Amino acid sequence: MKKILVLNGPNLNMLGIREPGVYGSDTLASINAEIADYAKTQNIECDFYQSNCEGELVSKIHSLMTDYDGCVFNAGAYTHYSYAIRDAISSVNKPVIEIHMSNVHAREEFRHTSVISAVCKGTIAGFGKKSYMLGVEALSDII
Repeated sequence: MKKILVLNGPNLNMLGIREPGVYGSDTLASINAEIADYAKTQNIECDFYQSNCEGELVSKIHSLMTDYDGCVFNAGAYTHYSYAIRDAISSVNKPVIEIHMSNVHAREEFRHTSVISAVCKGTIAGFGKKSYMLGVEALSDII
């Protein structure tokens, strides 16, 4: 069975509370449970990790080298400016799918630029919690 990491960056622990009009009313825990159920149908095992700290996310990305076949990653605001996270993704030789629940291109201009897209296998945005399932499906096709 393939094993992937579902990685979430800053403020995603606030799902269900933070801007429900943008992100919905589901909590991160309930979304993770749905992802795990869906991943099983793809014969994939998932681990989940969320941090508000850039260095912790970098260290978890490094663990892709030895512990995982790929990663679905919602980097939150770090998407737009974290070169440390970009460098971490480019240093591991595993596919990373960048995901966003909202359509970042329909929001504030600063959200239109991703510094991590160039080192990710692909990007999925704008489908709410389903963005995660689409990320798992994309990984299942390439790992």
